[in-house]
Amino acid sequence: MPTYVTLANFTGKGLHDIKDTVKRADAFKAAAASHGAHVREFLWTQGVYDMVCVIETPDDTTMSALTLNALKLGNLKGQTSRAFPSDKVLAMVA
Repeated sequence: MPTYVTLANFTGKGLHDIKDTVKRADAFKAAAASHGAHVREFLWTQGVYDMVCVIETPDDTTMSALTLNALKLGNLKGQTSRAFPSDKVLAMVA
């Protein structure tokens, strides 16, 4: 399955409701699973970004739908990039 990395920051709303951040992450994991996706890692970080999420989804459309549904709640803003393991990179540069 394709892998994606999302780098996210809390919005003012997300910070206001920070106590619910783990509950919201768990809800996102459940939503992802119901669409055939798997959240490999969900990390809260220090520095430029507040959170990092590594997720595998069946396709780009599924990832876009999950991302849009999460962003419309107004707790996060972020960017998502497609990620590739080393074997795929070797095939691309061959």
